Amino acid sequence: MLNMKLVKSPRQMRRIGDELRQTGKKIGFVPTMGYLHDGHLSLIRSSASECDVTVVSIYVNPLQFGPGEDLQRYPRDLKRDLKLAAAAGADVVFAPSDKQMYPERMLSFIEVEKLPDYLCGVRRPGHFRGVTTVVGKLFNIVGPDRAYFGNKDYQQARVISRMVNDLNFPLKIRLLPTIREADGLAMSSRNAYLNEEERRQARVLIESLRLARRLIREGTRNSEKIKKVMGQLITTRKSAKIDYIQISDPLTLEPKTKVVGDVLVALAVFIGKTRLIDNLIVKGN
Repeated sequence: MLNMKLVKSPRQMRRIGDELRQTGKKIGFVPTMGYLHDGHLSLIRSSASECDVTVVSIYVNPLQFGPGEDLQRYPRDLKRDLKLAAAAGADVVFAPSDKQMYPERMLSFIEVEKLPDYLCGVRRPGHFRGVTTVVGKLFNIVGPDRAYFGNKDYQQARVISRMVNDLNFPLKIRLLPTIREADGLAMSSRNAYLNEEERRQARVLIESLRLARRLIREGTRNSEKIKKVMGQLITTRKSAKIDYIQISDPLTLEPKTKVVGDVLVALAVFIGKTRLIDNLIVKGN
């Protein structure tokens, strides 16, 4: 497709997808909430290199925000996002309104069990039901062959992958590495909330994860000991408040009291009023 299209109607988006599939085109899909950064753009570029047509959705989904969360102040700049998406290789941007996505009160939802019972799911009840419901809708509207997600939102990707597998969605999930700033901070739209000093202190997330990796590689196997040392480092930053630190099985996300095999080391930390998440997969012996 020579010129990127902006589509706002789910019906029009579905029609475009149908036409593309009828001509044998492979559709790549990158679902986002907008305010694009290099992490999003890396997913778009990967899709553009692997698929015939790349669709990017830009939609801040109200179903995945709980009371008191940042739905209203979540950063939005569609004009900026369109330029960035086009430069990264997007062919279609699907940017519906709330009324177009949810024309009536929702009575049907998609809910994955067990995987949301850990990590962010504990702190944000109902969040993953909102994620799976909107992503399921988007998959049905766009009809992609491949969908692209970043490793930073590891739990989200595991939940969506399980939904795709359990419900026989005819597509492949591509999970790609976390894109980081030069100092290691994972790229996130919410980084825009940080002031200059908070931005410096936010580096403690990746510093604590790398500390955990070093401890494990040096032979520490007690998860509580590792989490304690991580917490001691994080609390040296004035603006930091730990939401959770967890060492989990990478597939089930269940907490592990002892490091055996590969583990997911994940955390959520408030820097000032901004909640940031990050993780590393640490390869076991």
